[in-house]
Amino acid sequence: MLQAGVKLRIAFTASMSAALLLLSLPAYTQSTGEPVFSPGFRFIENSGEQLFANVCRGCHMSDGKGATGAGTYPSLAGDSNLLSSGYPVGIVVNGRRGMPAFGEVMSDDQVAAVVNYVRTHFGNGYQDAVTTEDVRAVRR
Repeated sequence: MLQAGVKLRIAFTASMSAALLLLSLPAYTQSTGEPVFSPGFRFIENSGEQLFANVCRGCHMSDGKGATGAGTYPSLAGDSNLLSSGYPVGIVVNGRRGMPAFGEVMSDDQVAAVVNYVRTHFGNGYQDAVTTEDVRAVRR
């Protein structure tokens, strides 16, 4: 059985650790209650393949066919919505419905790279490449 002083020190240490942890966490919600990314966070991946693998694959799956479960994640495979290059650029930059906006955490080059990757993979054969200028135009 622990002495009262030891118990008190353990309780104090545990409560201080919890308080420090809570204070170190960034704010994850806006006033609307929607999740947001931590300020200053940027992705480090540069190629479309890396960005898709590390950012998009979790929802759209490695084969780009999407998923249904706790939510619905649309298929990107053979998606005719990708015909107009401005559509996926706008979705990646601004988000839509359950898709978060990545405009503040991806550079113009990164947005162009991941959109070009999706438009040329998963059964998509859209060869008109998105440029960083195209992304800048959507951001305005």
